[in-house]
Amino acid sequence: MNDFEGYHSEWNLGSPGGWGYQRNIQQIGKTIWKSLNKISPIPIKLDFDHSLLYPHVGFLDLLVQAHRDREGSSPGLIAVIAEEDTLETVTENRDLAKWLSRVEGITGVLAGPCELELRNNKVCYQGRPVSVIFMDFNTDILLSLHRKHNLTPLIQAVREKRVINPRGTEPINAKSMFEIITGTYSSRFHEEIVKRTPWTRQFYPRRTVGSDGSIIKDLFEWTSKNWDKLVLKPERGYSGKGVRVGGIHDGEEAILLAQEEGGYIVQEKIPLNMWSVDIPELDHKDKRVVIKRCQTDFRTLVGNGKLLGFLGRYGGVPTNVGSGGGVQPIAVLRSEHNIHDAASLINETIGAMEYGSVCEVVDLQKSLALEHSLVYLLGPIKMALRPRLITESQLDALRRYSKALWDDCLILEQMWLEGKFKEIIRIDPEELEIIQLQPWNGTPAIIASDGLFNFGAYR
Repeated sequence: MNDFEGYHSEWNLGSPGGWGYQRNIQQIGKTIWKSLNKISPIPIKLDFDHSLLYPHVGFLDLLVQAHRDREGSSPGLIAVIAEEDTLETVTENRDLAKWLSRVEGITGVLAGPCELELRNNKVCYQGRPVSVIFMDFNTDILLSLHRKHNLTPLIQAVREKRVINPRGTEPINAKSMFEIITGTYSSRFHEEIVKRTPWTRQFYPRRTVGSDGSIIKDLFEWTSKNWDKLVLKPERGYSGKGVRVGGIHDGEEAILLAQEEGGYIVQEKIPLNMWSVDIPELDHKDKRVVIKRCQTDFRTLVGNGKLLGFLGRYGGVPTNVGSGGGVQPIAVLRSEHNIHDAASLINETIGAMEYGSVCEVVDLQKSLALEHSLVYLLGPIKMALRPRLITESQLDALRRYSKALWDDCLILEQMWLEGKFKEIIRIDPEELEIIQLQPWNGTPAIIASDGLFNFGAYR
């Protein structure tokens, strides 16, 4: 497949996010694009309204269909359950509950885990039975909260298979799963997925095989010698926490952290130029518009075996919004240009605009972000001035990629259930009990794959 190049850096099957933010990002991006064109017309035709650029629609359908499969045409309540300290700050969860309530016969609520209750042995919220739950935290957090607060109603919902994502996806959520795909079992998986999976190994004193087939006698020593080409990550981390990147972070400090903390993987670093783009930004010191090279992240959201949409991110390394990264509108290219030429022409046109005029557009962008509550745990989210470009043929390629990813995750689950790699997944026994209450087996779920892809803007 030559429609795009690059790799996925990690998957999230525990409690994926980003499905709600792109809607607001697209709306703001479309307004900003019109404002820039009023300053100086840009001879590129872009489509900000393609259905795949609004992944919340597919996610809503997934949750509502899960309710229908359980309850038929009967009305019901779908609960979005999140940690107490995020109820006011994570906008997409608030929006999800609101959008659910707009569906005929459905009531959506956002609540903390302690707000669920048992009435007549039924899981309820304020006396009303709960049909389906989207739980915005992973099973390790669930167990920790259960130990503190006795979340028996939520555990019962897991047992009754009401929770999405199913807790049985949790083992596949570990980043160490990539060792299976890039190791001795690689022939079990789709060629497309193997090709896009960076070489990965659990990080502990061991002998293993490198990406080129060579023998690594001491993984710690080898990592130290090859640090510039590697990344260290917590096996079950999120928001970029604990990630250390060769060439950016000190190698000795990174290795020592991974040794002390435990539960890390070492991964082949995806070349920065693979996922670099040039984006116009304001240089407030010199009062001019400059073109800055940034890193991008293309989160692909897959639900029930098909592509739901994307979240565009950009910034430094890592690009995670939780680590201070930003977001980027996405647009389907409708002109006859290739992506490289279109991106270059957009950059050149914006770069030639007067500083003051672009300042006004950026101020509008910021005000719209606040108006749309485009905030995360660290506060307002920064946004790229130029959209990321993609073609229809690349969307088709991503549809095929998404189907292969879903199928291979199911193979991984089956292999785990067969006990083929228990040594790869180390799970607290009490957490394991919760996971075993709700096997996945392809039931409703959403997968986020963080792709470090090049669609052609960079050569």
